[in-house]
Amino acid sequence: MSHSTIAGTGVDLDARGIRIEGTERVVLCASLFYFRLPREQWRARLEQVRDSGYTCVDVYLPWNFHELAPGRWSFEGRRDVAAFLDLAQETGLYVIARPGPYICSEWDGGALPAWLGLDPDLRVRQHEPRFLAQVTAWFDQVLPLLAERQYPANGPVIMVQLENELDFFDCEDRAGYLTALRDQALSHGITVPLIACSGQGDIEGATGDVPGVIPACNFYPDDDSPDIEPEVRRYAQVLADRDLPLLITETNRRHRTLRRLLASGASLIAPYLQSSGWNFGYTPSTGNWGDPGNFMSHGYDFGGYVSSTGAERPEYAQAKLLARVIDALGPRLALAGSSVPRMPVTADFPTSSSPSARDLDGGGQLIAVPHLGTAGAAPGTAVVNGVPVAVAADSCPLMLTDVPLRPWGHDGTLTLASADLVAASDGVLTFSSEVPVTVVLDGNRVEIPAPAVGAPERVTVEGLTLVALAPGDAVRLRATERDGTVRLADAAPLPSAAPSVEVRDVRRRTAGAGEEPAGAHELPPALEALGVYRGRGTYRTTADLTGVDELLLVGAADIVDLSVGGRVHPTIAGFGAAQRIDVREVGGPVGVEAVVEIWGHANFDDARLPALRLGALRGLGSLWTVRGVTDVSALWTVHGHWAGLPAPVRGLGGWSSTRVGIPVTYRREIRSATASALHLRGVVEPVRVSVDDGEPRTVHREDPWVLLPAGTHRVSVMLPHHPSGGSLRAELLGLEPVTDWTCAVQDDDVLTRFAAEADPADPERYDVRLPLALEPGEEAWLDVDLSHLPPSDKGFAVRPAGTQIRVTGWAAGECLGRIWADGRPAFSGGDSNILWVPPGWSGLTLLVRGTAGPGNPELRTLRLECPDD
Repeated sequence: MSHSTIAGTGVDLDARGIRIEGTERVVLCASLFYFRLPREQWRARLEQVRDSGYTCVDVYLPWNFHELAPGRWSFEGRRDVAAFLDLAQETGLYVIARPGPYICSEWDGGALPAWLGLDPDLRVRQHEPRFLAQVTAWFDQVLPLLAERQYPANGPVIMVQLENELDFFDCEDRAGYLTALRDQALSHGITVPLIACSGQGDIEGATGDVPGVIPACNFYPDDDSPDIEPEVRRYAQVLADRDLPLLITETNRRHRTLRRLLASGASLIAPYLQSSGWNFGYTPSTGNWGDPGNFMSHGYDFGGYVSSTGAERPEYAQAKLLARVIDALGPRLALAGSSVPRMPVTADFPTSSSPSARDLDGGGQLIAVPHLGTAGAAPGTAVVNGVPVAVAADSCPLMLTDVPLRPWGHDGTLTLASADLVAASDGVLTFSSEVPVTVVLDGNRVEIPAPAVGAPERVTVEGLTLVALAPGDAVRLRATERDGTVRLADAAPLPSAAPSVEVRDVRRRTAGAGEEPAGAHELPPALEALGVYRGRGTYRTTADLTGVDELLLVGAADIVDLSVGGRVHPTIAGFGAAQRIDVREVGGPVGVEAVVEIWGHANFDDARLPALRLGALRGLGSLWTVRGVTDVSALWTVHGHWAGLPAPVRGLGGWSSTRVGIPVTYRREIRSATASALHLRGVVEPVRVSVDDGEPRTVHREDPWVLLPAGTHRVSVMLPHHPSGGSLRAELLGLEPVTDWTCAVQDDDVLTRFAAEADPADPERYDVRLPLALEPGEEAWLDVDLSHLPPSDKGFAVRPAGTQIRVTGWAAGECLGRIWADGRPAFSGGDSNILWVPPGWSGLTLLVRGTAGPGNPELRTLRLECPDD
């Protein structure tokens, strides 16, 4: 079965590229997510993408954004994805639809519903009947919407992506899983190409090599790497051997890099998140990159060409320039094969280790010559087939060589053009450059001075008019007349800045949001088991801490504010890692209370911490009193290397060997009359631990604990011999569980309803003036008056500042997002210190919670400002 799409559906793919209704196209595609924008801004954002010269948007469809609870579906309001797709068609944009079921996207759980983790036999992203049954319910809802809006009959959808970067995930039966997804798509009438993207170049790992599922590639290189081109060309050739084009479904946002990808053979270029947005409410994920436990911020912005508030950045103009080059060359480029320059190219500046070229249909080449120097540096000189040409720093001109000019009304050959060709018509070639342009026509060399803004340069050679524009003029180009006269669109007006206002007076509510009782439980249940998929819960009990110096908290996630005997401990955000809690200051029967908030479910499968596994549940986990601590670092028998029988007895990790890096197994019996926790202190590299010859588990330095039931156990620890790795110690903590819990919950719906109940005439509210001091664990609901502020087409950024506080904001009946102002873990995304109130959204309510830490909780200032673009 061919990998290409069914003939006659309007979208065809083969090694020569993408054909839409018989027309070959290079497709520039911007990520634009309806679920990260107010509905009122959808059309403007789509038009903004279209005006950038991009012709397509890629759109994730998050499963758990539409299935709010098991079997409770919503496709209304901001969830009306059908309306968004219809707007895309009205705007003149194609759509690549990405319904998952898993999307990643730094979104809560990667869009997998949180309750899936409640079924211990359900395994996400596997060819497994329980999971596939849930996927079927989702696909039954969403695929008909896509089928009805496929190109060309009724809509803009030109491709549908199945899954997302499956090559990152340990899927046991990739072929079976992707086959099941493919068959569901086909059964719902999807006829446009079905694609699956690889996140790290493992094409088979992403697609299962399933017929009818077309491989795509995601590339996130270092923009300054000299080695981008040979890597990308390799994949272009691998796919061409399958009679497929190179589809780059995600990549960096910088157009200097995108030009290099184009020259290396890409037919689809879809930089991820060119148009930024927001993680409203409780939708951000956790555990994104770098150190485990990273939080995603309310802002969702990685520097794309449009900011979260809709402001156009300098890369927006670069998008227009690249789009003009693609349009000027048209099918010549769309049908071009991937190659390397046929003529020597050298440079006196940092550049590609192996430049790429496209063999243009009809003759000639397009060669990318990147100058990898920093912006503002002096231009360099490249030598192309012996001709020196100027190249601006931090640029990548797309040079043309040996191109026949007959299609543009001139009987000759463009031997060399050192600048971007942004328009071509009968007898006129228009270039864009900030440095002098070198043009060689049939061997005749012409030098065009660097054009200034508003001052095009014109040269006529053998009846051919050559025009050079500054990039700022090229992006506004409407037409070039036969005599070289240039017509430009009007420059866009400069945006007006909204004022920055410091709010000093707010109104505080006397009551807080009510809790919903969630029953009594022997052990703390997961929040999802209590029906909380986004929001928070409170766990309460009484524990006898007589003679107890510490507690052990295991499996808690995401954010835990723990109070023991009235003492509030610093906020715990350990994502399931065991936490030792000092309780020596209290004793006897004491009250224990834990407020546990879900920041977001893991969007990636990170094995280092329990709560960062894909599908892991949230909640308090388990709480234990520690009844004794015993050092068990000695008396381990050694097995492996040349250790013979009887097995030598050494300290854990103490065997000496010349075989560095080879695993050694240490074994010992561990006895405990109660449940216990084995703590491996000093773990550097991951080690493998098995209990009673069971399946080994990997223990990482981020969570070096193993829980053991009461009894005698044979414990084996396998670790690579690492003489310089430091000493490894082992201690055994005797444990007793803390039981008899009562639970209460506040999901995001409960909190949002309460936030929306603000009544300016309510006598139960009173005025307060900032700064506002709180006690650790104390909360304040504050209503902020925005009526005196002038309207802003970008909305307002709300910037709270203070110590040891977390702030959640609501406006217009919807949760905006959350800020952790002090003493917080790492964050990713946009500005993590602001909440955004979209234009036209009324009211502002803040929930401010004090936390324990080095300083006293205080909301010091509250500033409303025009968002920084």
